[in-house]
Amino acid sequence: MEKKIKKVVLAYSGGLDTSIIIPWLKENYDNCEVIAVSGDVGQGTELDGLEEKALKTGASKLYIEDLKEEFIHDYVWPTLKAGATYEGYLLGTAFARPAIAKRIVEIAKAEGADAICHGCTGKGNDQVRFELTIKAFAPDMKIIAPWREWDIKSRSEEIDYAEAHNIPLKINRETNYSKDKNLWHLSHEGLDLEDPANEPQYNKPGFLEMGVSPEQAPDKPEIVTISFEKGEPVAVNGEKLSPATIVATLNEIGGRNGVGLFDVVENRLVGMKSRGLYETPGGTILYKAHEMLETITLDRDTQHYKELVSKKFAELVYFGQWFTPLRESLSAFVDKTQETVTGEVKLKLYKGNIILSSVTSPYSLYSEEIATFDEDDVYDQTDSRGFINLFGLPIKVRAKLGKY
Repeated sequence: MEKKIKKVVLAYSGGLDTSIIIPWLKENYDNCEVIAVSGDVGQGTELDGLEEKALKTGASKLYIEDLKEEFIHDYVWPTLKAGATYEGYLLGTAFARPAIAKRIVEIAKAEGADAICHGCTGKGNDQVRFELTIKAFAPDMKIIAPWREWDIKSRSEEIDYAEAHNIPLKINRETNYSKDKNLWHLSHEGLDLEDPANEPQYNKPGFLEMGVSPEQAPDKPEIVTISFEKGEPVAVNGEKLSPATIVATLNEIGGRNGVGLFDVVENRLVGMKSRGLYETPGGTILYKAHEMLETITLDRDTQHYKELVSKKFAELVYFGQWFTPLRESLSAFVDKTQETVTGEVKLKLYKGNIILSSVTSPYSLYSEEIATFDEDDVYDQTDSRGFINLFGLPIKVRAKLGKY
């Protein structure tokens, strides 16, 4: 006989899904105690009034855990150092979920909870990310996923349920985009975006939240300098800042210059294609700066092999496999490659564009003396004859056999 559920810890954002889940849990699990947990990974004003709302809708308490520095340092920086992107997407939601879920498990254990509940749909990636993390730290914990149990079929029906239970919402049926916000990014899905033929309403008031469209950006470029130590950003414009503050600062700079908009039809883990629009102003700047610094600090073979690793790294993050031996092993490889990725990158931001101004490093492998088109005393151009003869020998042999 299955153990009766008396206490449930809910991953709570205060959005549409989790707002109705609290009363739904109490209705369907014998008036169980519901403890709400919100991981603060930089949602900002979305957390305002959250405790009052959680308690009014039936939660016994609400934890709001400040995870911003941990989120950026322990999850974003390793992914940035790997140069990992999933089909061009900078993985904003993907690496926030393990950080939140890990803390939820810790609270669930401390509270003696019987189950953990999340509001992820059965169509999305986040259900996998939450549950794989829960399995990593609490393999025997029961997981409740209402979207796989209730008879609600759409966000419109969720709103009906909320209205019937007098649950206040910050959205309406006309502006009911599915959004996820953290310090790294803001995602938009649903409504008119579900049709890839529709252009996003970038200039519609209130649509973009982290910046402006390139058309609305200033007519004058802005210069920003990023300093790195062993692949990790440490300063902006010469000022040393904490990881979370670096991202927040670059979000402001990039946002006002129309940087970081990304519109993509991506391949979800569950097999379907889904369109998403992402705002990642600070992250886009950091990825560009880090990539440019690596061009002068990594040797060719390491740089090229790391590009192969970065694709697999991105898949692991996107698929929710952060807490796995393979991801940890790839991070160990990446960390080794980053030992000399130290220096400064100066970028020019202009109407959504990021233009390299300069890149310097005490570990630079670039030699102007060797690369110059002018006369030099360090490179004997006649050496290339023997190199080409040896390098092209297999081609020459096949040609003599009539293969080409």
